Amino acid sequence: MKTMEEYVRCIPDFPEPGIMFRDVTSVLQDPDGLKLAIDSMKGLLDGVDFDLIAGTESRGFMFGVPIAYELGKAFIPIRKKGKLPCETVSERYDLEYGSAEIEMHKDAVKPGQKVVLVDDLIATGGTIEASIKLVEQLGGEVVKIVFLMELAGLKGRERLQGYDVASVITYEGK
Repeated sequence: MKTMEEYVRCIPDFPEPGIMFRDVTSVLQDPDGLKLAIDSMKGLLDGVDFDLIAGTESRGFMFGVPIAYELGKAFIPIRKKGKLPCETVSERYDLEYGSAEIEMHKDAVKPGQKVVLVDDLIATGGTIEASIKLVEQLGGEVVKIVFLMELAGLKGRERLQGYDVASVITYEGK
């Protein structure tokens, strides 16, 4: 049986020289890789008491929905600004070049609900930090954050101090 790392395709020098791009699509397109990814991420939630799973667009959806389904929990989408039809709360955050804004339905999280955040990758941590702020703005409590992959060299975990963060795979570089 292959390890999770063996399913992740590495593309050198993309998008620029010196970067080793970790491609999650190679995990998604292999049935065994996808099953291992979902099962591994789900395993990081053993013993965690929570009400909802929230995932960021779009790869957080790909992993968050099957985990929510398997555990009998609801799934809350966190989307790019302007994509949700009902009243929303939003949070702006900085990117390497510019900024972005994400939203969640205002009625998605009730005060006191315990939320797990799911995404495919933590790099600088900006997107997930903004997601935390959305959940907390609605009165929810982020009890765990789960990633398939972590690029430790970009120090995203440092932005999430005080939160329970777990990754299936950790790469030391960028």
